[in-house]
Amino acid sequence: MSNEIIILLETTEPINFFGANHSNLQLIEKAFSQLKIVVRGDEIKATGDKDSIIEFENIINHLIAHLNRYGIVKRSDVLNLIGSSMEERGIREEIELDDEVLVHGRSGRIIKARTPNQKLMAKSSINSDIVFAIGPAGTGKTYTAVAMAVRALKNKEVRRIILTRPAVEAGENLGFLPGDLKDKLDPYLQPLHDALRDMIPQQKLLKLFEENIIEIAPLAFMRGRTLDHAFVILDEAQNTTSAQLKMFLTRMGKDAKFIITGDITQVDLPKNQSSGLMHAQKLLSNIKGIDFIILDERDIVRHKLVSKIIEAYSK
Repeated sequence: MSNEIIILLETTEPINFFGANHSNLQLIEKAFSQLKIVVRGDEIKATGDKDSIIEFENIINHLIAHLNRYGIVKRSDVLNLIGSSMEERGIREEIELDDEVLVHGRSGRIIKARTPNQKLMAKSSINSDIVFAIGPAGTGKTYTAVAMAVRALKNKEVRRIILTRPAVEAGENLGFLPGDLKDKLDPYLQPLHDALRDMIPQQKLLKLFEENIIEIAPLAFMRGRTLDHAFVILDEAQNTTSAQLKMFLTRMGKDAKFIITGDITQVDLPKNQSSGLMHAQKLLSNIKGIDFIILDERDIVRHKLVSKIIEAYSK
């Protein structure tokens, strides 16, 4: 039995809601292709199964509230809501997206490559199997890399995501931290957890961890493994030695993608050890299939003061 709902755009101008040439409406119709949607003037009528009707009404009401608050509904606002909605329902649909959109995050958030070098980093990770992203804090290296990994997993380009970091103290002493090995290592891996939580609903993320589809582990745990059909990110690579980085890169198996991120201005290794990331930049930069993306102060997406702080310290 079909259900029906009629929504009136009483407090808004239909043209502002539907967009030029009904472009917003077309996105909604594509997302809810299982419904019959008819628009007449300021009236929207939808017919179909109960669950889809409820979800459709929720999306429309959110967009109406957005329009009433901000005076405009942009294409990105519509994509924001419907992308999140479909993700929650476990639906993959081919909806035309802005090339800069990396993935739909939690609560309808659209995650984009926001700077030219972030866009270049995202493009390189599609075209090349190994990408090094080098730049100062706040340039979105890790976040962009995790977004590309999540997108690859959602698109079934890989079977799993593996995220790793070297457990090197940044001025603190690991041995004096309380707890067992996992407790001691968790603070190093927390930024990777934070990025994933922005992009994947909590319950689904927990399930992916339980099924080992997503794994976060210290770099030492990579030794001896072959990483097939995986999107693998090595974060904070400036704190690897040359031997460690070689070990990591040679874990690469078939149908794998690697992104290595790091900031060569923040090396926390002992003074008698040189950074493997800096060595790799000299050694591997001319190999086809390996890209090096250099991010700088212009790519910083944190608080505006961060770029000024980094600039001051670099002087």
